[in-house]
Amino acid sequence: MTREYLKKATLTAKSDASEVHETVKTILADIEAGGDDTAMEYARKFDKYEGNVLLTAEDIAAASALVPEKLKRDIEFAHSNVKRFAEAQKATVSDVEVEIVPGMIAGQKAIPVDAAGCYVPGGRYSHIASAIMTVTTAKVAGCRHIAACSPPRPGVGVAPAIVYAAHICGADKIIAMGGVQGVAAMTFGLFGLPKANILVGPGNQFVAEAKRILFGRVGIDMIAGPTDSLVLADKNADPLIVATDLVSQAEHGYNSPVWLVTDDRALAEKVMEMVPDLIADLPEVNSQNAAAAWRDYAEVIVCSDREEMAACSDDYAPEHLTVQAEDLDWWLNRLTCYGSLFLGEETTVSYGDKATGTNHVLPTSGAASYTGGLSVHKYMKIVTWQRATREGSKAVAEATARISRLEGMEGHARAADVRLAKYFPGVNFDLTADG
Repeated sequence: MTREYLKKATLTAKSDASEVHETVKTILADIEAGGDDTAMEYARKFDKYEGNVLLTAEDIAAASALVPEKLKRDIEFAHSNVKRFAEAQKATVSDVEVEIVPGMIAGQKAIPVDAAGCYVPGGRYSHIASAIMTVTTAKVAGCRHIAACSPPRPGVGVAPAIVYAAHICGADKIIAMGGVQGVAAMTFGLFGLPKANILVGPGNQFVAEAKRILFGRVGIDMIAGPTDSLVLADKNADPLIVATDLVSQAEHGYNSPVWLVTDDRALAEKVMEMVPDLIADLPEVNSQNAAAAWRDYAEVIVCSDREEMAACSDDYAPEHLTVQAEDLDWWLNRLTCYGSLFLGEETTVSYGDKATGTNHVLPTSGAASYTGGLSVHKYMKIVTWQRATREGSKAVAEATARISRLEGMEGHARAADVRLAKYFPGVNFDLTADG
């Protein structure tokens, strides 16, 4: 089986990591040392904003009043769908209690983290849907405090629709601060906020690097790069829809890879012919992003059959994976590496990005080979517990003592010994490693 590249990427979706790392590291250190005042200095420098950092109830009401009623209904519709799906996901995790051996009981509990920090991009595009995706899932998980942070615009503040979405989805505080300084405010507990236990949400390369650096002292949803999308299409696919879907994802940014994998050369050539005109027809800023992404990062691959197509897709492990081919159940059962899967022409990544109910915060840059995207589960700690009767602990204590001595961990062994001696006085146990 072979893969023929009709179009090959000339660049990969990576920034100058060293330069970004040093810049972000410096900003984080400055803000941690200087606190609120230093964060405000960076906000004035990068956000060029002088308004309230923490939005008041009056600020939220004023912003909400600017949102058209039709858009409010759309936001509420999307919120309802995301909430419903998150509730269904949460129901798959339950507290467990099982008697391992008679008298020895082990269990698990699902405990939400206390404070979540949700980053909502607001630069080139106002990511209303990101507020819905991140805040709603944190709320359903049961986080006690949810902060939503988004870059303000000079003289305007946070986009009103983002404010409205974050508010109705359950944000306890909305922070008008972008970039590294916004991430730092949530992490370090500035401006009276509780320190975040987890940071979630998409962002530019500086936000992504800040989360990478902070990972360990706080949890994160994932380390993300530029968004990417792959379409699997056979001879029955509609070239216009395939081309439109590729362009719709390329508009995310100049370095957002899109890939077409097919077993039909005629389809591939038709899509490649159509894409430039579709890109040219976009508004200027969208067209510029899509044109650069298509020129430098896009690939078109012709495979010998559908099994090779599936193998190729799994190798790429795309963030978004669309199948426009016959026998959708075969693809659903065969494909294994993707952030979110869109089966059939009747659905599209755009639906999932905005309003389907599944989350759009997804693994990029091949990370779908080992992790899924943001879900209600990301905010929950699955912890374990145990208890036992004295009789129930007997066999466990004996095994523990012998295993520990074989490992050379005498202190561990004696923690078992002392219990056996107390609970079963006069009983002669063989607790040697070679017994």
